[in-house]
Amino acid sequence: MNSVLVPILDFLQSTDSYLMLNVYPYYDYMQSNGVISLEYALFKPLPPNKEAIDSNTLLHYTNVFDAVVDAAYFAMSFLNYTNIPVVVTETGWPSKGDSNEPDATVENANTYNSNLIKHVLNVTGTPKYPGISVSTYIYELYNEDTKEGPLSEKNWGLFDANGAPIYILHLTGSGAVFANDTTNQTYCIAKDGADPKMLQAGIDWACGAGKVDCSPLLQGEPCYEPDNVVAHANYAFDTYYHQMGKSPEACNFNEMATISTSDPSHGSCLFPGSLGKNGTFSNITASSLNSTSSDSSSGCNLHRGELRIRSLLTVIGLLMWGVVLL
Repeated sequence: MNSVLVPILDFLQSTDSYLMLNVYPYYDYMQSNGVISLEYALFKPLPPNKEAIDSNTLLHYTNVFDAVVDAAYFAMSFLNYTNIPVVVTETGWPSKGDSNEPDATVENANTYNSNLIKHVLNVTGTPKYPGISVSTYIYELYNEDTKEGPLSEKNWGLFDANGAPIYILHLTGSGAVFANDTTNQTYCIAKDGADPKMLQAGIDWACGAGKVDCSPLLQGEPCYEPDNVVAHANYAFDTYYHQMGKSPEACNFNEMATISTSDPSHGSCLFPGSLGKNGTFSNITASSLNSTSSDSSSGCNLHRGELRIRSLLTVIGLLMWGVVLL
């Protein structure tokens, strides 16, 4: 291996180039025989006793992505290459799989890619290099319907073959980089991490006393899928919010809801205030990546956005431009 790797690393270091790395926590999780937890693979919060600890460095890892990136850095360091940055050229999660791939779901794909973007934009870095963002490309823009292999191989895209979104990324808390949204559209959605029981109570109230027409949430109707409390709460909360003239007070639901500029429409499920299919597509590829709407447009926020724009364009390069140069 050294006879192959050393000349490559020599070239990368001498030309100030990057080591391009494909990182697939999904496969690590699937092939770990239960050693790697789903939460660890999806960037979900872990209690301290569930974190992975490197026995050599005593560094603590809370997700597979960072562990793989740092493993590459440590491997290069072992060969005395310490000035080659890593760029992640592919990473993602499938939204559908065969019967033996139960965790290839829309919810998990959304969770992984949403948390990935937050992780990169917040300049978290890795335990080895904290505060240094890892430039990252999402795999991939479109599903590949004719690709051979398991069903999951066809379903890594953010959009289907017709350009409709597979899911809406949840990017609340990912920074103010998209604070210049010009759509003037706002929506009421469930807060990240909201208590499912509280969300269900909010749905029940909205569809009852709130007089929201929740028939689109019934099985077989456009907004039934994905069949989970967050998606259904998004529809019920947003419909009530628009019925009440988009009053901020109408988007509370016992503090389980928040106002966002991200259009939560998906497929044929169009939310009140949505611009429709074409508008939805436009919003998702650019403006619907906005974090929660904010009144702040301070120079400080804009300056932070400019400082992070390179990482932003990298982490969603596929999403915004539809092409990656490898």
